[in-house]
Amino acid sequence: MNKAGKAIVTVGLLAIFGAAAYFSVYQTGRQPASGAPSTGVLGGLAGKLTGAVPVEELSGLIALDVEPYFQDPRVQKALAANGFKLNVQRIGSRDMAARVIPGQTPDFFYSSGVVAANQIGDAAKKANIATTVYSPIYTPMVIASWAPIAQILATNGMATEASPGVWHVDLAKLTQLMLDKKRWKDLKGATAYDVNKSVLVSTTDVRKSNSAAMYLALTTYAFNGGEVVTDRDTAQKSAKAVAGLFKRQGYQENYVNGNFDDYVSIGIGKTPMAFIYENQIVSYAMAKKGLSPGMVLVYPQPTLFNKVVFVAASARAKKLGELLSTNTELQQLAVDFGFRIGDSAYFVQAAKATNLAVEERLTQVIDPPSFDMMAEMIDVITREMAQ
Repeated sequence: MNKAGKAIVTVGLLAIFGAAAYFSVYQTGRQPASGAPSTGVLGGLAGKLTGAVPVEELSGLIALDVEPYFQDPRVQKALAANGFKLNVQRIGSRDMAARVIPGQTPDFFYSSGVVAANQIGDAAKKANIATTVYSPIYTPMVIASWAPIAQILATNGMATEASPGVWHVDLAKLTQLMLDKKRWKDLKGATAYDVNKSVLVSTTDVRKSNSAAMYLALTTYAFNGGEVVTDRDTAQKSAKAVAGLFKRQGYQENYVNGNFDDYVSIGIGKTPMAFIYENQIVSYAMAKKGLSPGMVLVYPQPTLFNKVVFVAASARAKKLGELLSTNTELQQLAVDFGFRIGDSAYFVQAAKATNLAVEERLTQVIDPPSFDMMAEMIDVITREMAQ
């Protein structure tokens, strides 16, 4: 072989060896290695050479509320850029605590509300599993209603229009009206909705759903003279008093999406008032570029904030909880699904783009009763509904 031929062969061999070395290092830098991050010496070298981020592959159980968020390719891309690949499964928040099993517990739970999160924490404590809690996003509880309904409530002295399409309703007066078993046709100025139907707010099944538990917390607060229930006797008395507000509804959806879907698709005849999360109606307005004709957003006075609670059950999941809570891109993507974040001004601007005048700062807000009191009241409602 002449010199030129030897040179060509040498260059070719060097190229092959170089490509093989690069491929080996690059793949090592990206490989999750059965769920463990590639943070060893070679992995760290690979990351520096290639810019690849070590991947943490985590398993989690999530509530219905956040499923669309985790399905969004933008969210998945942002998580991957920060080294996370998630395998998530949606289940009911109230079913999550039963999945706390030593040796089989997922890395994290993303539950809808503090009641379910407390159940998970209690189960983890009994199983000797350490957990850490984060609240990356939240949303107030609201009533999705219709302009004629809001006008009737205003005529009867229990609602006021705060801004176009946004109303306030006096929780104590509305609760008492429902406990008195009033019908729409009996109210003053009910011409636009003079139906022989009980005044009730549609909810989900309180035995299975977090949103209905929040409604229970609010109505018992109203029944208890504007005081949060703090003892067992009051819990039993209050829950028994408001049980009819659930029982008289008849069939109730297990998930809050079903309640909102009835409001949107069937309308005022089926659902004059629906108790939902604010993020549902905000995300609807964002998708539709505004609310449909006649739809209004009603804030109970007072209302509750529902925290969407991330429960980390592993050290790896703690990093994810911190990321979801602090990463600007992931926080702002949550706003696209109607959730509120720490940057309230960003949320309000995003909502205003849809001509929905949400309130930036809600001042009439209470805390729910403790986990034990809520459990006590839900048990009472469960027994009452079985009769």
